[in-house]
Formats: sequence, structure tokens, C-alpha cells
Amino acid sequence: MAGHPLNVLELAPEDIPEKLRPRYYFDFDEHPFEHADLISGAPSVVHVLERIGGYLADKASDLISTAEVTGTKTEADYPGRCSGRFRVLLEEGAVFEPAFIVGGRARPSTLLVRAGAQVVGANLWLDQGDIVLGPGTVVEPGAGLKGPTIVGRDNELRQGSYFRGNVLIGDQCVIRGEIKNSVMMNRADYPHPSYVGDSLCGYRSHFGNQATSANLKVFDLVERKTVTIELDGIEYDLGRRKVGIVMGDCAQVGCNSVSDPGVFLAPWVICYQLTRLKKGFYGPDEVMKNKPLEHGVMEFAPLRRDRTRSV
Repeated sequence: MAGHPLNVLELAPEDIPEKLRPRYYFDFDEHPFEHADLISGAPSVVHVLERIGGYLADKASDLISTAEVTGTKTEADYPGRCSGRFRVLLEEGAVFEPAFIVGGRARPSTLLVRAGAQVVGANLWLDQGDIVLGPGTVVEPGAGLKGPTIVGRDNELRQGSYFRGNVLIGDQCVIRGEIKNSVMMNRADYPHPSYVGDSLCGYRSHFGNQATSANLKVFDLVERKTVTIELDGIEYDLGRRKVGIVMGDCAQVGCNSVSDPGVFLAPWVICYQLTRLKKGFYGPDEVMKNKPLEHGVMEFAPLRRDRTRSV
């Protein structure tokens, strides 16, 4: 690994290693995804992270312009429950009773609630971008969504969901945790408290309860360096200070596990609970087991206490 790391964002497409290409993680022929162009058209998975915000702005505009609107609301319809300017476009059968809405200052921003979607008791921030909620999606009370965000059809966004912007959700997902600048593909399952930032999560990928992904190095406040990673004896600079986890189709991370910035799980990687995933590449078709009792990582010591003293 002599010399400086190779910056992935500056490499020619043909020089991108296979394990950094989207096709290594996601099979859109087997698992179609409405937004596959965002991912499959990028030279690397890191390029996808750079493009999420721009893609969402353009795609939301397209969806809003072609919506079959049956009702429109503005800030005048929610006195005491809003600030700024916005419009809410409702398709047939949509239910929209928010807790609070923050709109734009210079111009009205837009929320599109598509056919049969339900939003009750949620907080929405439209000041940084538009939000589109797909047909049949349910947003529970206590959820918080910031734009730009697009959510597909028939999703369950549970109480405690917190989308911090640049969030793209596919179809039939169950979400509860905090997400920012990330893509969750169809049937992604993140139903418990967790954090996913600057990440790509494939078809039927899953986080167990309290699993989390770090996207920023511990000493970033001092070093402020981009994430680097070794692959086949070559060091690559990912060109971003924030890189979370890339999870291929059907990859899973068990309860209370933590991934370092720059973890890449190929399809069908299963990680046991209570595991620390160091940055690097794993799989495909691999099970990672954290078994301290079996392999002697645990240390046991006697407890010293005064047995004559009552508790």
C-alpha cells in the first residue's frame, strides 16, 4: 500500500473494484426497485451516497407534477400547528392530520400524500425539501420526517421514526429508527430503535433491536479526515468523512451490534448479536458469530462482599 490512497470518487469507472460496485450488493433483476437507476447507474456505492439529495429533489418534483390530486391544504388550514409556507396535496383516500408542519420561508414547499396513505400525529419539516408518501403507507403518531424524502408504497413508519432528510424508502418496509442520507430498498426491515446514516440497505436487509451503524470516525472532530479502506492490498479513499454501512440483499445485523464507518456486507451476510463490525468487506453467504463464552474472550472474577451484611 505504498503512496497515497486512491480516491474512489476520482477513479475512472473501469478502475472501480468489483466490491465497490452496486451490482456486487444489489440484484435488481431478481428484486426490482423503482429507484434502481439511482444505484445501478453509479460507478460505485460511494457515488450513490453523493447523489441521493439531487435525485430526491428531481424525483419528488416529477411525482408531484403527475399526482392525481383530490384535495389541497395550505398553512391556512392548520392554525397553531404550523410555520412557514407549504401545500399538502392529497390523493384519493389519503388521511392527513399532522401534529406540526414546518414549511418553507421564501417559497411554499410541498407534501404529497398519495392514495390511501395515512399520516396522524406526525411532525413534518418541509423547509429543506419536499416529501412524498407513497400509496398505502402509514405514518404513526410521534414520527418525524424532514425533506427531501420519498417513501414508497405500503410502508409502516412506526412511532419514533426520525428521517433527517435525503431519505429514500422503497416498498413494504417497516421502519422505526433514525435515518439520514440513506436508501432502504424494498422490504427492508428496521423495526426497532437504531441509526442508519450515509448508508445503502438492500432488499430484505434487517437490523435487530438497538443495532446501529456508525458513519463518522471517533476522532473526526480532531482529524476531520475521509474514510479509507483496504481492498486486495490497495488502500482506497472513499472521498467522504461520513460513510455508514452498505448491506447487500438479505443481509442482517443482530441486536445490539455496531458497525464501524465503512462496513460492506455482501448479500446474505448474517451477523450475530453483540458484534462489533470493523470496517471492511464481508461475505457473501457468511455467518459472523460473536461467542465469547465458547472462545474465552470473557473474563470472570470473584465478587467480594460482606456476607454478614443484609441487603
